[in-house]
Amino acid sequence: MSEFHGSASPGSTPGPDRTPPPATRAKALRHRLAELRGPDVPAKSLDARALAALAANPGCARRAVLDGAGVDKARLATALGAPSGFGQSQFALTRGNAFEARVKADGGAELLRLAHARLDPGAEPPAGAAVPDLTAHGPEGRTARTALALREAAHSGGWTLLDHPMLALDVAGSLAFLEPDAVVVHPDGSWSVVEIKSFPMVDGAADPAKVGAAARQAAVYVLALEEVAARLDPVPRVRHRVLLVCPKDFSNLAAGAAVDVRKQRAVTARQLARLTRIEELTGALPEGTCFAPDRPAEELTAAVAAVPASYAPECLSACELAFHCRDRARAQGAVTRLGRPLRAELGGLATVEEVLAAARGETGDPADPAVAALRRTAALRAEALRAADEAAVLAAAAPTAVTACP
Repeated sequence: MSEFHGSASPGSTPGPDRTPPPATRAKALRHRLAELRGPDVPAKSLDARALAALAANPGCARRAVLDGAGVDKARLATALGAPSGFGQSQFALTRGNAFEARVKADGGAELLRLAHARLDPGAEPPAGAAVPDLTAHGPEGRTARTALALREAAHSGGWTLLDHPMLALDVAGSLAFLEPDAVVVHPDGSWSVVEIKSFPMVDGAADPAKVGAAARQAAVYVLALEEVAARLDPVPRVRHRVLLVCPKDFSNLAAGAAVDVRKQRAVTARQLARLTRIEELTGALPEGTCFAPDRPAEELTAAVAAVPASYAPECLSACELAFHCRDRARAQGAVTRLGRPLRAELGGLATVEEVLAAARGETGDPADPAVAALRRTAALRAEALRAADEAAVLAAAAPTAVTACP
């Protein structure tokens, strides 16, 4: 609805809607994001890992702005004097690539066997599955070739394995090109995402934290596949149970498990919808804000501080700026550095100083459950300390028994 300043006489014709058209707003947003990134600084493309990390910390405006602008956070962290060791080691990458090659050998026979056993045991066994060539020029060409292969496979009536397809997902008005490990097309025309990881699956179970990270990453691919499916008629079904493939018991053999990513998909979709409001976040920044890594450290520190962050210990394994944000959270006494569960329990108490003041009865509403719990805890602690002091005094005053030598 348009807004009009002043009053209009009855029966007058309202003025034209001055709201910029979507194309103009998108162009202005892209220009604004380029200014934030810095002149002549190429944008760092978003990948599924980055989008999954966004979904894991949806309240962090700092990450939303930096990722939306395509800022290289690793270079920015180094320029800020807080370089991060975030990322996989070269050994882990080599081991992961070797395991993936083994799983996909012989036309992906082992991978398809696991997909049949874990995702679609009622279908015909995947004998002679198709493995289309997805080679094309550039990410746009590969994306188009993948979409064509998916459409053809959906109507083939058999098993199809797409090795490293390229998918595109609209993120804050720009395309993020994503490359899942594999996508399997079932005989009924439905699609499944395959995630191949190098962490072990021991006795049919893997590290829950690593499985959760893989599920969030797979959920991004599911969203991208749904956008491809929505353009087809009839619309193929994108399965929300993905196949996770890991080494079995620290060996080179493959083990598979079906992982339901419906929850992760919903969270990621909400966070991507929030990113479409990145225009509001960038509009609140001071004029001239720039995150180019060649700027002076003081200027970069002020620019980063202008965007609110939501640090938590989990950021250390998901964000290149985690060390910088942790140092600032410690300096500010923020309770988020103690973990999100504790932060949620403390309600509106955001700093350690506020928590201690509330516990001492100096501030806070006694009717607030968090404040009441803190005061009750402080009283119990004081009572325990008094009891310990009294016991120490009694022990010191008691006569020492002396045993005479015979």
